[in-house]
Amino acid sequence: MRKICWNEGWQFCKTVGEENGAAVWERVDLPHTWNGTDGQDGGNDYYRGTCCYKKTLKKNEVGDQEVYLEFEGVNSSADLYVNGSLLAHHDGGYSTWRCNITRALGEENEIRVLVDNAPNDHVYPQMADFTFYGGIYRDVSLLCVGRVRFDLDYFGGPGVSVTPIVKDKDADVYVEAYVTGTTEKEKLRFSIWDGEEKVAEAETTGDFPTVHIPLKSVRLWNGRKDPHLYTLRAVLADGEKELDSREIRFGCRSFAVDPEKGFILNGESYPLRGVSRHQDRPGKGNALSKADHEEDMDLICEMGANTIRLAHYQHDQYFYDLCDERGMVVWAEIPYISRHMEKGSDNTVSQMKELVVQNYNHPGIVVWGLSNEITMSGAEDPGLLENHRILNDLCHELDPIRLTTIAVVSMCDIDAEYLNIPDVISYNHYFGWYGGDTSMNGEFFDRFHARYPHRPIGMSEYGCEALNWHSSHPQQGDYTEEYQAYYHEELIRQLFSRPYIWATHVWNMFDFAADARAEGGEDGMNHKGLVTFDRKYKKDAFYAYKAWLSQEPFVHICGKRYVDRVEDMTKVTVYSNQPEVELMADGESLGKKTSAEHFFYFDVPNRGETVLTAIAGDCRDQSRIRKVDTFNEQYRMKESGGVINWFDITAPEGYFSVNDKLGDLLTTDEGKRFLLELGSMLAGSQGPGGEQKHGGQQGPGGEQSPGGLQMNEGMIRMMSGFTVKRMLSMLGTAGLKPLTAEEILEINRRLNRIRKER
Repeated sequence: MRKICWNEGWQFCKTVGEENGAAVWERVDLPHTWNGTDGQDGGNDYYRGTCCYKKTLKKNEVGDQEVYLEFEGVNSSADLYVNGSLLAHHDGGYSTWRCNITRALGEENEIRVLVDNAPNDHVYPQMADFTFYGGIYRDVSLLCVGRVRFDLDYFGGPGVSVTPIVKDKDADVYVEAYVTGTTEKEKLRFSIWDGEEKVAEAETTGDFPTVHIPLKSVRLWNGRKDPHLYTLRAVLADGEKELDSREIRFGCRSFAVDPEKGFILNGESYPLRGVSRHQDRPGKGNALSKADHEEDMDLICEMGANTIRLAHYQHDQYFYDLCDERGMVVWAEIPYISRHMEKGSDNTVSQMKELVVQNYNHPGIVVWGLSNEITMSGAEDPGLLENHRILNDLCHELDPIRLTTIAVVSMCDIDAEYLNIPDVISYNHYFGWYGGDTSMNGEFFDRFHARYPHRPIGMSEYGCEALNWHSSHPQQGDYTEEYQAYYHEELIRQLFSRPYIWATHVWNMFDFAADARAEGGEDGMNHKGLVTFDRKYKKDAFYAYKAWLSQEPFVHICGKRYVDRVEDMTKVTVYSNQPEVELMADGESLGKKTSAEHFFYFDVPNRGETVLTAIAGDCRDQSRIRKVDTFNEQYRMKESGGVINWFDITAPEGYFSVNDKLGDLLTTDEGKRFLLELGSMLAGSQGPGGEQKHGGQQGPGGEQSPGGLQMNEGMIRMMSGFTVKRMLSMLGTAGLKPLTAEEILEINRRLNRIRKER
């Protein structure tokens, strides 16, 4: 097979209407997205529709062989035309797909790809807290092949699957090739290479393309300790003539998930501590370069993580390769997310087939994710349950070695039937950020584990947003870097001390775009990342994990962006993986501290301008603080968009306002009635002025729920810590249209008439 990169010199048109003279074409190189700007600036108004890419292919570029076009990622649906004829349609924006275009080719050929990311009712995702960037955002290649070849039509896969089964010090390697055009005369020759050394080989015929290859004294793929990879070379030959070939890297490992001991790799306990990753970047969305992927992996490795949840869709093959090379244990999933669509079941099946077949050979992958937070509208839908059973069975049919899992939305009852479907489960919990408090996280897992001691349980999402806001008295919901650091300190203490939790994945490694969001003072973004969207700044919480997970000696003083402070004595936190830290203020020691938790707290006199130096072994870090008389307003969150500022809100003494918590409103009868009316309005009846504003559906008890969210006891408990204002600011994340400032002020005026209990 000859592979030709075909990324350069495309023509792009955002307006599909050339017959009306409305088309304007521009030259673009792939990868490309049309939402690099409008998908990141807030307002939930980025362009979602059909755009066109076209390019000319001359027959002499590809020769006399058969020709495939290969697309590694087109979001989200695509129609491929060659010389005006429709040759292929593909639904699913994150996987590889191919089309044999040979029979449609002439001497000079127009290739057109119509790409559509418009809302629909049958292709996932449709409702989720991230931007669905449109475009041909991964590589496009021409594949020139002979008539007898490894199959290119089997769900976009490589044409060869490798299944190593470890037995003591050896491994049985089972290889299956998918071939086309073969007869009994062709031979398949397989050889396994350890670096430059051939360590095993086998041969079979083209009409029986399966072999078993014993591998003696195997060197294991052992996570970050030793991510050793072998290479399988597969050759399809006619006598001595090579017809086609593949090289497949693979690793030999065994793993298990124990409900008491957690994750086990190669027979040894291997606690999975890591992050989730979204793939987008400023200005370029998902249209990433190899250097972008490498920078992401370098940062994750620097932090010391040993696992990545690649959410909420199939990621670039290059990144899966990096995971294999760096020893990352991977959770891979499809974008079956937030809402079960009656017409979307076939799409979940096709996306799962592509995910498993295309990624089967990656040793880092240990679980296939069936869905994420899919029960936001309830867990009892028969169609939802049946779809999960189909996906679960499909995964085990395609891959009998790996496990299946789901990421469960926080308010889903632990007795829900659908939790019994996959092999293992994990929960997405935000206690301490979206209501509740941080202590509720550990309590939940102990309660679940006591009730279901034989069911493996993990933490698939937890996190807290932080921008460049600061406070010496951080509070839940203030979006300060200090609260995010406190939150993660608490979660580390609770999660890492419970060995039965099979995996923990921070949400998220990087800030990412969610155009519907209006939070934290910067619209269009989710700021839960441990690293900023541009990858330039590692927030303090990043170093909290590095202190626990990394073996590289370091020390870090928190609060470097929080220089101006009003208090006479200020708290300074230091993170280090060294056993002892000394803090110096202008060269004078403030003492030495030890901490088994890697978190060191110092009280520092705040006079004038002070240079702080932390010393831990041979490591040094420095920062400064400055005494000021009044709080620096540049450190306080500035809200934007339809979110009103604090000085616009009237709050008469003894009466409620949007600054009060939902839990406090629920303590009064009139407050309860108001919340029911508000829920009904948000779910689909009328806005404050009587106009129709939102779509929704009824909850299980007949009550209306925002966006169809299931308002059960778990959700009410979690949301009771929200202020009304904060809850309203997050409507976009639930698939609802955000309220205007005027609508929020009208709600505030109504709350001002409800008396608080004395």
